[in-house]
Amino acid sequence: MTESRRRRFPPRHWLAMLLALVAVCGLAAVASTDWLASFGGQASGERLQRMQRSPRFRDGAFENAVPTTKLLPGSVGRMMKQRFGGDEQRYPPSPLPIVQATRDSFATPPTSGVRATWLGHSTVLVEIDGMRVLTDPVWSDRASPSRWVGPRRFHPPPLPLNELPPIDAVIISHDHYDHLDMETIRRLARDSAQQQLRFVVPLGIGAHLERWGVAPERIVELDWGDSTRIGDATRSVMLTATPSRHFSGRRLRDAIGRGNPTLWATWVIAGSQHRAFFSGDTGFFDGFAAIGERYGPFDLTMIKIGAYGSAWPEIHVDPEQAVRVHGLVRGRVLLPIHWSTFNLAFHAWDEPAERVVSAAQAASVTLILPRLGQPVEPDRASAPDPWWRTLRRR
Repeated sequence: MTESRRRRFPPRHWLAMLLALVAVCGLAAVASTDWLASFGGQASGERLQRMQRSPRFRDGAFENAVPTTKLLPGSVGRMMKQRFGGDEQRYPPSPLPIVQATRDSFATPPTSGVRATWLGHSTVLVEIDGMRVLTDPVWSDRASPSRWVGPRRFHPPPLPLNELPPIDAVIISHDHYDHLDMETIRRLARDSAQQQLRFVVPLGIGAHLERWGVAPERIVELDWGDSTRIGDATRSVMLTATPSRHFSGRRLRDAIGRGNPTLWATWVIAGSQHRAFFSGDTGFFDGFAAIGERYGPFDLTMIKIGAYGSAWPEIHVDPEQAVRVHGLVRGRVLLPIHWSTFNLAFHAWDEPAERVVSAAQAASVTLILPRLGQPVEPDRASAPDPWWRTLRRR
């Protein structure tokens, strides 16, 4: 290389060019893995106008019914100490005893009219009065926008997605990654066995689904108190979005800032003869009594018990509060969910189960704690089987 060319391209410029090339290759890799698509879509047009008409939408974002703090002030240092210094057993010490299911497992309808099959975290297949409703379906290995980093499943799904029987409706509680999974939604939208499936979601989430290939006519977006009927004159289910205390957003700025670009909800699932309540993610608030008064009683409640913490007490109920929620909504049988699939907090992986058993006993609440993939009918509820205690301890 001549002296003049050396002067034209000094070493620091070559370094800058190299870094730029690395950045371009990185962006190409990100784009090729659909990482950007996992962030979802942005509401516009009539969808955005409807969001703006909601009484819960103020100054460009949704708000809770009561003042809510995502993360208590001064808690970051405590969280870091727990993250790196805690000695809790946050992962199961051996494989979980799941019950493997197939499409044939659902060929015979439940004799009682209601059956629930917990498939992990907040994913439950609810059969109610001849209809099938799937809650917060997550089949991916990680609850994350990345396939390489983020909370990883403790166990494989007990029901392969291609073995899922025909579903009438999917309901989504909110758009966080452990409740709204892009790859699962895409596969459900493409599956020929699910062409009659409707996606019923809180306001704004339809923008994510459309970006991921769900046809607009298959999406129903609801505000709190809104209902939609899925089915026909011979069999149907009424789905109602009800209040929740949580937050939303799939980007980092949503978690650390005000965020809340989409709505979140609990759900009432009402068949012709039976009713079920699904909590999704929520913190405790007095609004649950109003839900019970208006929509209860419920044959079955599916309420979260895991991923609680002292730094975020207003957005995630703990096991004792879950039992209180069950009572306030006038539930008959409680199926705890949102535990034993992902490590999302600083407690032992099985602590939620132990605490909810004690709380249910103290409150005389009928509790069912099935193994993953094990179908249960509320009318046939028996004493909880502490299957988590059979795993080998370290």
